[in-house]
Amino acid sequence: MTDEEMELYLEAGKIAKKILNEGAGMVKVGASILDVVETVEGKILDTGAEIAFPLNLSRNEDAAHDTASPGDERVFAGGDLVKLDLGVAVEGMIADTALSVNLGGHEDLVAASRAALDRAITLVHPGVTTGEIGAVIQAEIEERGFQPVSNLTGHGLAPYSIHTDPTIPNVGVAGGAVLEEGMAIAIEPFATTGSGRVGDHSRIEIYQQLAVKPARLPAAKRILEQIRGRRGMPFSRRWLPQDKLEIALSTLVRGGGVYGYPVLHDVPGSFVSQAEHTLIVTADGCIVTTR
Repeated sequence: MTDEEMELYLEAGKIAKKILNEGAGMVKVGASILDVVETVEGKILDTGAEIAFPLNLSRNEDAAHDTASPGDERVFAGGDLVKLDLGVAVEGMIADTALSVNLGGHEDLVAASRAALDRAITLVHPGVTTGEIGAVIQAEIEERGFQPVSNLTGHGLAPYSIHTDPTIPNVGVAGGAVLEEGMAIAIEPFATTGSGRVGDHSRIEIYQQLAVKPARLPAAKRILEQIRGRRGMPFSRRWLPQDKLEIALSTLVRGGGVYGYPVLHDVPGSFVSQAEHTLIVTADGCIVTTR
């Protein structure tokens, strides 16, 4: 990693930390989900940075990949457990960070994912394996009486790329990738009262262009033109021209050029908490860019 790239990662992290905390303060009983999402994303753009991915705002058993839909009328309710997962890109260098907002009765669950993240960060240095990191995350969460979500992971970061190697598990595994100086990584423990595994929901609001493929349908062509500047970073259905949107998106997904991310959820009635920071691995440890 060059000094210039390091400065950009640090700048993205500074912006992300500030706006994530401001967004968390907006999550209140009765507040509009759409208003929170659009305000937070607007704050990112106002800094001159890019939105690395649509603000994930997932509630209760939903762990990830939810965001507001066009015209969304949902509001926060008492007892909700709300995950805000935010991404900021500065000249392609990404800060990925998340926290959980407790709207009633989930203090211990929120503390479990946060403690697991804090413990994992203390372990980060060149030579440590991702399996070792997963083991301490699992131990911290299980000691508090909850389960880690075993099929959600942390990940590496690269310019304009949200998920790269290495994969950082939330449970102990044998071996795994070895961390090296200069890596940018995101560690994100999920703790749950449910099964410890998430599955796909029918709801899809977030998409990503995987390949440049031609489209014949005019509405699909309009989408491709609009997302060209994303350089492969995910986008929201809410950001797109609404005329013939569903047909256009279906056409692009079937063609293999665009992928839709289903909302990921644990069993109904369960609750999931999340905490996440972005880190740069240094010679003697790490720098947490989003703390």
